[in-house]
Amino acid sequence: MPDITSTELHQRQQAGETPTIIDVREAWEHEEGRIPGAQNIPLNSLPEKLDDLDELKDQEVIVHCKGGTRATSAKAYLTQQGFTNVRNLEGGFQAYQQG
Repeated sequence: MPDITSTELHQRQQAGETPTIIDVREAWEHEEGRIPGAQNIPLNSLPEKLDDLDELKDQEVIVHCKGGTRATSAKAYLTQQGFTNVRNLEGGFQAYQQG
């Protein structure tokens, strides 16, 4: 699945869409600033949270971190676990904040 740009995500949110967004940053990073509607599951916690995410396996899931590195790992991991529509937010939270 191709990644998503911050512009596309902003446009979709402004149109009233509520995509599933997973913030794989640490909890303290999420507390400092977050994308509206994003749930925080730090990258190292993903394996233990898989059962909670099972209903999302065939739905679009957008993952993000600060700049993109951890989200790239999260996308690869979730894809290996059978998720079929995982997209990385290009440039991460930093790009999202810039609009």
